[in-house]
Amino acid sequence: MGAGSIGLAIIRRVAAGKHIVLADYSMENALASAKTLENAGFECTITQCDLGTKEDTLRLVEIATSKGKVKHVVNAAGVSPSQASVERILEVDLYGTSVLIEEFGKVIGEGGSGVIISSQSGHRLPALPQEQNDALAMTPADELLSLPFLREINDTLKAYQYSKRCNVLRVMYEATRWGRRGATINSISPGIIITPLANDELHGPRKEGYLRMIKGMPAHRAGTPDEVGDLAEFLMSSRGRFISGADLLIDGGCTASYWYGDLQYLKATH
Repeated sequence: MGAGSIGLAIIRRVAAGKHIVLADYSMENALASAKTLENAGFECTITQCDLGTKEDTLRLVEIATSKGKVKHVVNAAGVSPSQASVERILEVDLYGTSVLIEEFGKVIGEGGSGVIISSQSGHRLPALPQEQNDALAMTPADELLSLPFLREINDTLKAYQYSKRCNVLRVMYEATRWGRRGATINSISPGIIITPLANDELHGPRKEGYLRMIKGMPAHRAGTPDEVGDLAEFLMSSRGRFISGADLLIDGGCTASYWYGDLQYLKATH
């Protein structure tokens, strides 16, 4: 799910010899990505899918299972704080991702694996009360948006941070059920990765803030989709079979620096 740069980087590493079901909110993006993949020797079926709509996710599961055993599930879809409202961010990034994990957990094949692309932003949310962690992890997906503390959110960044924290917690919770089917599921939390959207930010009105953040983090550079793809490939391969229910930060040390290093100044703005 999600036909952007990170999703494609992962697919190219794990889908050789397999049929790819490529879903995206934009059919234009799906068609362009499918053409790129097909020109590289991959076989694709494309479908339009709104991650925030359960009916679309159920249809995606139906299409995927019609092609055979589901071996890999990759979700790289979502909306950012600058792209959408609080309600839409929670609907897509929090609720929609939870539904996808839940529904594909019912059909994932033996030896299969899933990777959910979360974000370093979820690691910038201060520690939550345990009852909120438990609610985000274990509440049935269809009831998530009714949680009282989520209904109080009125800031898009906070909505995004809660959504990404929820992604990590849902993966932890669902790992047991996926494990009963002989499958693993993990999340990856990238930092600043150079994609078309990130390039827009790096050349837009907020570029100075981004450049200062990149300079201040330990790696002193942004990451690439291929680096995220390499990590996902490891998790989804035979070498990663003992890893499940985990979240892996791949952010050049940005989160570490946010809490304890040169980027602590960001706390005042988050």
